[in-house]
Amino acid sequence: MQNTIFTTPLVSPLFKWLSIRVLKLSGWQVQGQLPTHAQKSVLIAAPHTSNWDLPMTLMVAFALELRPRWMGKASIFRWPFGSLMLWLGGIPVDRSQSNNLVASSAQAIRDAAEPLQLIVPPEGTRSKTRHWKTGFYYIAHSAQVPIVMAYMDYANKQSGLGPLFEPTGDVEADMAKIKAFYQPFKGKNADQFAAEDA
Repeated sequence: MQNTIFTTPLVSPLFKWLSIRVLKLSGWQVQGQLPTHAQKSVLIAAPHTSNWDLPMTLMVAFALELRPRWMGKASIFRWPFGSLMLWLGGIPVDRSQSNNLVASSAQAIRDAAEPLQLIVPPEGTRSKTRHWKTGFYYIAHSAQVPIVMAYMDYANKQSGLGPLFEPTGDVEADMAKIKAFYQPFKGKNADQFAAEDA
């Protein structure tokens, strides 16, 4: 697996120090810790309502000593920023193609020799939506790894890792519990996030 900003020697410690300093100076609190048995896991990224979520997520990941990879729409991986996005841990997703993204993602987690946390935004878009995609759920269920309920609450300037969630296979019941956890949190553009379906 290619080197990312989180695994590049010399660079990684510098960005960790910078991230902690920036978060502290801007008043953000980082909470939680990744349990040892969840070093391979799927992280929910919610609420996802702004382009600012990416740099914030990267800084929080450094502060929590994670080694994440994240999914993003293929268009942001085009020249001239493609190589940078890959180095930042991005995995391009072509939404126009019908491919088995769940199976390939789950296989990548299973095959990884080192810790790997795959970040997936359940909304699938920064635009306003009330429908959560279930890809993150099926990736975790197929890879047999826990879901980590990561959050970013702009209203209270708090971000971090919430409880682990073990998928049971009952998608409807499990999604209801997951959404209930996220209901109190506010994204940067709060009116674009809904943890409940209409």
